[in-house]
Amino acid sequence: MRTAVVVALLGLGAVAAATGLVLQLHAYPLLAKLQHDIDTISVSKGEGVTAVVYPPGGLPEVRHNLSLTATTHVEGDLAAPEIAKDGDVTVWKRATIVKEDADQLVLSAEVRKICLDRRTGEAVAPCHGEFYETEQGERITARGGQLLQPGLNFVFPFDTGQQDYRWHDTVLKRPVDIHFDGEQLLQGLDVYRFEHTVPPTALDRFAVPGSLVGSPEQSVDVTQYYGVTRTLLVEPRTGAVLSVREDIRQELRTDAQAEGAGTPVFAGELRLTNSSVTANVDEVKKNLPRLFLITTLPVGLLVAGAALIAIGVVLLLVHRRGLVAGALALVLGACLAGTITYAVTSGSDPDDALDLKNVVSSSNVDYGLR
Repeated sequence: MRTAVVVALLGLGAVAAATGLVLQLHAYPLLAKLQHDIDTISVSKGEGVTAVVYPPGGLPEVRHNLSLTATTHVEGDLAAPEIAKDGDVTVWKRATIVKEDADQLVLSAEVRKICLDRRTGEAVAPCHGEFYETEQGERITARGGQLLQPGLNFVFPFDTGQQDYRWHDTVLKRPVDIHFDGEQLLQGLDVYRFEHTVPPTALDRFAVPGSLVGSPEQSVDVTQYYGVTRTLLVEPRTGAVLSVREDIRQELRTDAQAEGAGTPVFAGELRLTNSSVTANVDEVKKNLPRLFLITTLPVGLLVAGAALIAIGVVLLLVHRRGLVAGALALVLGACLAGTITYAVTSGSDPDDALDLKNVVSSSNVDYGLR
């Protein structure tokens, strides 16, 4: 009877420990990764915004109290040469267009393509075909091993920490530290809040029609200044950005003008809509059970398995019976559990469903680039 108890303890311990080990060492890197075939659309809104608009056939002008809609489409570029099943790099393209609601005039637009580390979310290089474009026909592309858009651009790492990260600012064209600012509840999810403020920063210097800046001169040289306060709500286990709020201030200043005295290019807040936030939350809630199986559960199984094996070994040493049966239970339990767990998790790999041999390269067209 005692031998049967020892065998059972060792066998169950081996099963639990082997399952936890395979989940941690094999399933986690296999499943906790950014997907190749992402295809999402999100919408941000702004009310009471002051901005420069471009009427068809007319000169640019400043308008106040505008209602704006910013639409962002993110899709995976499955035809990119960096894409491989179970590869460490994925390639995403993002197109954003900002329109004022009344006349549907385009305020700004951009298209960009980036290679990302599938676990950290960081932009990586070399990246064939990496680019960004904010003016039609003026595409900026990466050369050689150049990292054109460094930092985090879309998501935070899996298991996001309570620390600073480098978030790529698409206006400054460089990453800026974004700081952990606390925890809060968002539609039933515990999330981390990250925030940073970019003070008014000089960008480009160029000439604009005098009428735009209230000057009688036909053309006036100005410097564009940009600042933003950005708040992101992040689900830490997946690194998904669930909510975005940006309070943006841009103005054109002549050499004689101080901060705040120039002509506003953009002054207002853009915030992800409730429906877009809900869609993001729902997607994360769908993925969290899978993450539990490859993060929390393995630790519990390893602890339980180690405890059962320890008890079985102690009983073996005390009674000195069932050594052969106990050893066989350990070996068979570990082999059986490891094999089954490996097969099941391998069959759950989302990359297996991708057909990368018959991919037609998609191309973002007509996103409002002027």
